[in-house]
Amino acid sequence: MDAEERRRAILEATRRVGSVDVGKTAADLGISKETVRRDLNLLDAHGLVRRTHGGAYPVESAGFETTLSYRTTSQVREKSRIAAAAVELLGDAETVYIDEGYTPQLIAAALPRDRPLTVITSSIAAAGTLAAVESVTVLLLGGRVRGATLATVDHWATHMLSGLVIDLAYVGANGISRQWGLTTPDPAVSDVKAQVVAASRRRVFSGVHNKFGATSFCRFAEIADIEAIVTDTGLPASEAHRYFLLGPQVIRV
Repeated sequence: MDAEERRRAILEATRRVGSVDVGKTAADLGISKETVRRDLNLLDAHGLVRRTHGGAYPVESAGFETTLSYRTTSQVREKSRIAAAAVELLGDAETVYIDEGYTPQLIAAALPRDRPLTVITSSIAAAGTLAAVESVTVLLLGGRVRGATLATVDHWATHMLSGLVIDLAYVGANGISRQWGLTTPDPAVSDVKAQVVAASRRRVFSGVHNKFGATSFCRFAEIADIEAIVTDTGLPASEAHRYFLLGPQVIRV
């Protein structure tokens, strides 16, 4: 295969599996490790993958987004720690928004059961997690259900949100960067998230470290809009401090 076909094969493998290893990729394609490293560096430069020590993982974009089923198998320990730390920020909130995605779903599962809460969510999975909890009232946003994330979008969802004032929103994103803020690939998802940001008194972003520095297609919030960022220790302390200087508290767990 020529160089373009080789890089396409590497990118497809990265997206299919969720990450690639230099050594395994070299063996699978019958090429040298140095060739794989050069290809990954080029794909990284084009914003299609993010390089790691010994490999790479895919960057979500307008044309590619990981599914909820994949997210439930990736970095589960980190996401569980992040969810637990995010719930510690609940304070005296009585109305809470839970975003789509697996980390928000873990946040929903970790919410206290010993006090009344009203939870608004676009996530069918999060709604299912909380529906049987007696102390929690669940409001599931209406709209079109996205197959990739099992979450509702479009004008039904944004119209419901426009009439609400929410104490605390747990928001996710496909990418977060100091320059471009919080981003997501799908304009319909971005509209819902932007309405959540506008309707909420407090906002907490929770996400694993590999979302940082990544930029997707649609921007829905600035870093300064967020009260707190909760992530794992894979985000270097120096980089966390740079986000802190833009306004939010940054918690690494």
